[in-house]
Amino acid sequence: MPRDGGPARLRLRQAALELYDERGFDQVTTAEIAARAGVTERTFYRHFADKREVLFGGETNLRDLLVAGVADAPRDLAPLPALLWAFRTSAPLVQANRGQTEPLQRVIAATPALRERAHTKSAILTEALAAALRDRGTPEPMASLAARIGMAAFSHVGATWLHHPDKSLDEQLRDAFENIHALAEPLATALATPLQ
Repeated sequence: MPRDGGPARLRLRQAALELYDERGFDQVTTAEIAARAGVTERTFYRHFADKREVLFGGETNLRDLLVAGVADAPRDLAPLPALLWAFRTSAPLVQANRGQTEPLQRVIAATPALRERAHTKSAILTEALAAALRDRGTPEPMASLAARIGMAAFSHVGATWLHHPDKSLDEQLRDAFENIHALAEPLATALATPLQ
């Protein structure tokens, strides 16, 4: 299946979002999506495996961008700062897709099968980030833990940004990671304090 992000893919994705948002995921067929996009159903299946995947096809681009961002982060950065670097490099892509993100979130929230698929995609992305950290020399289990913390922050920021667009995605990412730092700072005292 092509993954080139060509015009037909974009039209199919937009058509699916519109139809799912209007009528609900379960009420829409691939033939209807293809017709709305002005292509044949055969073209739909050349680009997407099923009517769920049409919503998640862009995740590959995001994953590749984030993994490259971790690899390109300055070598002296610790795992969480390297993830912040990667998330910040992805901000323009995320911002460019804002118009699709809002209806996508509504459709996912209303559809159990899509929530499950979104969860699976998030797990795949988290593992890709952990692998990218391991490639930088971060040992396990630190790489996996950092990837989970980082993805939790990235997801939190994405949801917050949708509801509060007055602050840029980059600013909100930096704020979130500053909050992680503030939350973790007192741990040194807690770890040094013996249990009674």
